Amino acid sequence: MKVDFAVPFETPADCREQVRRAERDGFDGVWTTEVKHDPFLPLALGATVTERVELGTAIAVAFARNPMTVAQAANDLQELSGGRFVLGLGTQVKTHVTRRFSMPWSQPAARMREFVLALRAIWECWESGTPLRFRGEFYTHTVMTPMFTPAPHAFGAPKVFLAGVGTGMTRVAGEVADGFLCHGFTTERYLREVTIPALTAARGSLDGFELAGSPMVVTGRTDEELAGAVAATRRQIAFYGSTPAYRGVLELHDRAALGDDLHALSRRGEWEKMGTLVDDELLHAIAVVGRPDEAAAEVRRRYGDVFTRATLYTPYEADPALVAEVAAAVRGQGAVPRA
Repeated sequence: MKVDFAVPFETPADCREQVRRAERDGFDGVWTTEVKHDPFLPLALGATVTERVELGTAIAVAFARNPMTVAQAANDLQELSGGRFVLGLGTQVKTHVTRRFSMPWSQPAARMREFVLALRAIWECWESGTPLRFRGEFYTHTVMTPMFTPAPHAFGAPKVFLAGVGTGMTRVAGEVADGFLCHGFTTERYLREVTIPALTAARGSLDGFELAGSPMVVTGRTDEELAGAVAATRRQIAFYGSTPAYRGVLELHDRAALGDDLHALSRRGEWEKMGTLVDDELLHAIAVVGRPDEAAAEVRRRYGDVFTRATLYTPYEADPALVAEVAAAVRGQGAVPRA
């Protein structure tokens, strides 16, 4: 299992030193997330100061863009990084796509499937000269003249990972992607009983397919640090639990009523109260809780035969040295055969 690092940058310039440090600390890859900033630009900076780590978006919002613009950015990053780029895509939710990005929303699983197929058609055109003749229900790309065709490079098309929680998007990832980005709001049971069966049904076999996890890790060196991490993680779990798109995880654990309560509180803006509804049972089902060595051992126990790579998700302000310590312990326990 590879261990990756999520870059917590406040400005794109911050990413340069953080990516350099992640490579020095032994991480296998680094990921940026589209929250306050564009996810691609920081990786361009990171590519210029590293040689080994993989560089990925987890995630870039697909429906805020179109396949051609994403194909261009990803192709450039693949060349700039020397073949180390991974394009991680997600849908976001309808409200953000339509009201924040002012873009169309419909049939997200079908639209995402077509988005990835369009990307592959564009990259094939650029790499081999195949005429661009992609016609779909949502996207059409039929013009590519020499003036707008990038020169082929030696690294090929980047890998495409898709993010999801529900079975529809998970099956799409199994069908058209190279890997799946598992949401941090999940459990070992949900992965084994819902996610992996959906991927397997779409692919037939997961050989060569990557499962990238983001297990929530609640840790600290002192009781005070651990208590603060627990409180912050309860709030983050409550935030995710209030989102209808993630309700399947709660339903599997017989917590559908909690999802309704959290959603109602979120509509009233009662964010602090929401966290108090996440009890210890749910906290420990979703998050790994313990001292650094305990947390590392539990990550391996739960996910060593599930994830091919993992990013330790700390939904609180964690000391980078502490995260690196846990990551080193996860890597240091040796390979675990994949079930």
